[in-house]
Amino acid sequence: MAPARAAEALPVLRERGQREVFCGLTGIIWLHRKVQDAFFLVVGSRTCAHLLQSAAGVMVFAEPRFGTAIIEERDLAGLADANEELDKVVRQLLARRPEIKLLFLVGSCPSEVIKLDLGRAAQRLNGSYPGVKILNYSGSGIETTFTQGEDACLAALVPEMREDAVDQLLIVGALPDVVEDQFRRLFADLGIARVETLPPRRAKDLPGIGTGTRFLLAQPFLGDTARMLETRGARHLPAMFPFGAEGTTAWLHAAATEFGIDEMHFRSVVAPGRERAKRALAHHAARLNGKSIFFMPDSQLEVPLARFLANELGMTLVEVGTPYLHRSHLADDLAALPAGVQISEGQDVDKQLDRVRAAKPDLTVCGLGLANPLEREGFSTKWAIELVFSPVHGFEQAGDLAELFARPLVRRDRLTV
Repeated sequence: MAPARAAEALPVLRERGQREVFCGLTGIIWLHRKVQDAFFLVVGSRTCAHLLQSAAGVMVFAEPRFGTAIIEERDLAGLADANEELDKVVRQLLARRPEIKLLFLVGSCPSEVIKLDLGRAAQRLNGSYPGVKILNYSGSGIETTFTQGEDACLAALVPEMREDAVDQLLIVGALPDVVEDQFRRLFADLGIARVETLPPRRAKDLPGIGTGTRFLLAQPFLGDTARMLETRGARHLPAMFPFGAEGTTAWLHAAATEFGIDEMHFRSVVAPGRERAKRALAHHAARLNGKSIFFMPDSQLEVPLARFLANELGMTLVEVGTPYLHRSHLADDLAALPAGVQISEGQDVDKQLDRVRAAKPDLTVCGLGLANPLEREGFSTKWAIELVFSPVHGFEQAGDLAELFARPLVRRDRLTV
């Protein structure tokens, strides 16, 4: 059965109830490091500011490329003109930070509650600052999970991409520079001449797009971005996501097949990295093989990570929960999962915690809000957000990815008396 048809036939437990997730503002923590001349101005409350400071671990002498325009009580009460206040903050920011070339006005729960139209604000401000592009997107956590902040940000960039019909491969998703450079070298060695990335490292390098663009998703949570790219004429190349030796090989192979790369040449190019990845994974296989794992829904990385752990490290999947299941983008990973594995979509946290307690898995992957209570009950946990912050894609990071799952079990063994 084809991967897409197999994915459609897969039974899924759908749950709706109380959720335990971060909001989309969290994506700023990795996006502001990626786009080096962009600034992310959150229009929100002091709680939003505290979240960003805590998540980023910013020290007092650092000057990051994000900040918060605080919505005060006067704004909430309608005693102040929120647009005038926002214009003032933007003016002061751009005067102090002339290196900024791309400014995102990022919506939050508070700004959406008071119906502050940041899209119109961005349009109004755009002509006032030559050389600076001002866009907006929503990072509100009212209806989304934390990784969808990146999806909203990249989707906001797609309309700004110039029309360009040239044949090219587009890597979509924010990757650490070292990982991006590794993939660029591999594609160059394969013979794919033009490779671009979204997001770019600098605003001026935003690539063009057209009917000659084929794109690979580096992250499974970029559903809106993918749809917008397709409306501009680009074509998605379905593939496993590049986690581990198997996933990375399949991801690279999808591009190689599309661009007509000879199969023997492909194998010779990827063989050294694939073998290094396998050797790195073997180092952790003894620790992880046969261990059971339960994924609580958090980042949308759960399905490809579960495939990686089951097929390349021999772990037993108790349940694979994900906030949203994009079946077409995950078709290859879903088809590669062991038969009979329980997939759940959405969250009813109390019911899922009951299943964790009943199954007693060796490792539970969950959000920060659930990790400490579960640890108190004697469960070993892995913070799901660490899997987004860490370099985990590609051949060279395969061993590091496996170690992230092995580390809690090592800690447990050392603490066991």
